[in-house]
Amino acid sequence: MFVYGFRNGGGNQVMRLSMQVFERLFGPWVHSVTPATLRADAMAGLLGAVLVLPQGIAFATLAGLPPEYGLYTAVVPCIVAALFGASWHVTSGPTNANSLALFAMLSPLAVAFSPAYIQLALAVTVMVGVMQWLIGALRLGSLANFISPSALFGFTSGAAVLIAVYALPDVLGLAPAAEHGAAAVLKHVVAQARHAQPAALAVAAVTLAMAWLVRRFRPHWPFMLIALVGATALAWVWVQAPGHGGVTPVAALRTVGNMATPWPRFGVPHISWASVAELLGLAFALTIVALGQAISIAKAVAAKSGQRIDANREFRGQGLSNIVGGFFSCYVSCGSMNRSMPNLQAGARTPLAAVFSALLLLALVAVSAPWLAQIPMAALAALLLLVAAALLDTARWRQLFNLSRTEFGVALATLAATVTIRLEMAILLGTLLSLMSFLYRTSRPAMRTMGFDSRGPERQFVVLADDKNTLPECPQLKLLRMEGEVYFGASQHVADTLHNLRHMPNPQKHLLVMGKSMNFIDLAGAELWEAELNARRAMGGDLYFHRPRPEVIQMWKTTGFTRVLGPEHQFPDKRTAIATIFKKLDPQICQTCTARIFWECRTVPEPDKIAR
Repeated sequence: MFVYGFRNGGGNQVMRLSMQVFERLFGPWVHSVTPATLRADAMAGLLGAVLVLPQGIAFATLAGLPPEYGLYTAVVPCIVAALFGASWHVTSGPTNANSLALFAMLSPLAVAFSPAYIQLALAVTVMVGVMQWLIGALRLGSLANFISPSALFGFTSGAAVLIAVYALPDVLGLAPAAEHGAAAVLKHVVAQARHAQPAALAVAAVTLAMAWLVRRFRPHWPFMLIALVGATALAWVWVQAPGHGGVTPVAALRTVGNMATPWPRFGVPHISWASVAELLGLAFALTIVALGQAISIAKAVAAKSGQRIDANREFRGQGLSNIVGGFFSCYVSCGSMNRSMPNLQAGARTPLAAVFSALLLLALVAVSAPWLAQIPMAALAALLLLVAAALLDTARWRQLFNLSRTEFGVALATLAATVTIRLEMAILLGTLLSLMSFLYRTSRPAMRTMGFDSRGPERQFVVLADDKNTLPECPQLKLLRMEGEVYFGASQHVADTLHNLRHMPNPQKHLLVMGKSMNFIDLAGAELWEAELNARRAMGGDLYFHRPRPEVIQMWKTTGFTRVLGPEHQFPDKRTAIATIFKKLDPQICQTCTARIFWECRTVPEPDKIAR
C-alpha cells in the first residue's frame, strides 16, 4: 500500500513532510537550495577554507593550545552553527577575542599547552555552549542588547593590545615568559631583548611585509596564507644554510611541529569536580564575550544581506556548536567577522557555504599536514600583530571621542581593565559602566519650557530656551514639555525641577504638562505627579496634562491618580487644553498682562483701553 501511495502522489507528500522537518531543524533556507546555489556556496567555501587555515593555527597558539585545535574548531562548530543557527552567512570558528580570553582565564589554573590545560579548555567550552543554548532556549536573546557596543569595542581594543604583547616573545625568538599576564610578559621581553634572534626577526619582518604588500595591491587575495607560505619558505632556506662557526640557526626558529591528527577526535573532557565551580564563573564571562561577538557580527552581516536575524535561534545554534565542539577537541567558537564578510562577498547563498568551508579545510589539512608543521612561530606571531593592528581601530576611537565623551570613557575604561585585570571582570565592568551611564542619562529627563511665538501670524509652538530672542510667558500658566521616563531613578530630578518652578519669584500657579514624550512612569512617578497636583492646588492653581500616553494613563488608573486628578484635566490637543484652562485664570491679572500669549487673550481688553 505504501508503494502504491508513493506512486500516486504519496511521494510528493513524503517530500513535503521531509522539507517541513528540514525547515524546522535548519530554517527556511532549505527551500532555496538549487544546483546554482550549491556551486556558489562551494566557491565561497573554498575561500573560507583558505582564509581560516592560517587563522586557525595562529588563534590556537594565542589560546595556549596546539595548532590543530584551531583547525578542529574551524570544522565541527562551523558546521553545527551554520546548520542550526539563524544567519545564512556567518561563519563560526576560532576568533582572536575568544582565544585571548580563554588563555587569560585558564593560564592561572594550568600551564598553557599542557594536557591539563587542554582538558580545562574543552570542559569550559562545553559549559559555554550549555549557557548559550539555555539563553536561546529560554528566549533571553534580548540580554545581548545590554552588552554595550562601546564596552565591546573597548574590550576588543584591549584584546588587541594583549595579542600584540603576547606575540612579542615569538617575534623576537625568545623563550616564553615564566609568568602570565601582560606586565610579566613585557618585563620578560625588555629583560631578554638583547637575546633577540635575527632569524626570528627576519621571518617576522618578511611575513609582515608580504602580508601588507598583498593586502595593499591584491586585496582579494588570501594575504595571510601567502605571507605564511613566503615565511615558511624563508625559514626553510635559512635552516639549510650553515651558520657561523658551523652552527645553524635552526634553534632560533621554533616551528608549529607535527599535528597529532588532522581529524577532530571524540573524547569527554576530564576535569576534577573541584574545578567545576571555578570554571562556571569563567564560562559565564566567556559566554558574554562570545554572545556579544556573535550577535554583533550576525547583525552586521545581516545589514549587508538584508536578512532578519532571530537572536534566540542564533544563540541556540552557537550553543549547540560549542557543546558538540567540546567533545571533538574544539575550544570556544563564535562567528568571525573576518571570515563572515568575505563569505558574503564571495557569493555565499546559504549556510552550506560554511559547511563546504569546513569540509574543504579538512581535505586541505590532510594534504598539507607535513608543510604545516614547518610554519615558524615567528610568522604566526607576526600575523597576530597584524590582527592586533586591525583591531585597534583608531578611526573608530576618534569617531567615538567626537560623538560621545561618555561612550568614549566607557570604551577607554574597558580597554584599561582588559589590559590590567582579569578579562571576565573587564567585560562585566564595561557593561556595568554602560548601564550606569544610561541610568544617569535617563535619570535627568529633559523638561523644556514651551511657548507661542507671537511675532509671526502662524504663532508657532516653540521651545523658549532655543529662541535667541526672549519670548514672553503667560504669568499664570506654565507650559512644560516632559521628555523621558519618570521612574524611581528620575523622580528626584523631576521633583526638584518642579519645586524650583513653584518657588521662583512670581511663580505661575497653573501647570500644563505636554506628556506625549513621557513614555513611561512607575509607582514613584505616579506618586510624584500626585504630590505636584496637591502642591499646585494648595497655591491656588492646578495641574493639567496634554496627550498623556496610554501606558501612563493606565498606570494612573491603577494607582488611583486619575480619580484624584479628574478626567477633565487631560486634553487631547493644545487648543482645547488652553481654551479650557484660560477660563480658570485670574481675569484681573489678564487685564494687566501685556504678554498676550494665547488667542484667547484677544477677548480681554488691553490695559490702555481699560484706563481710557
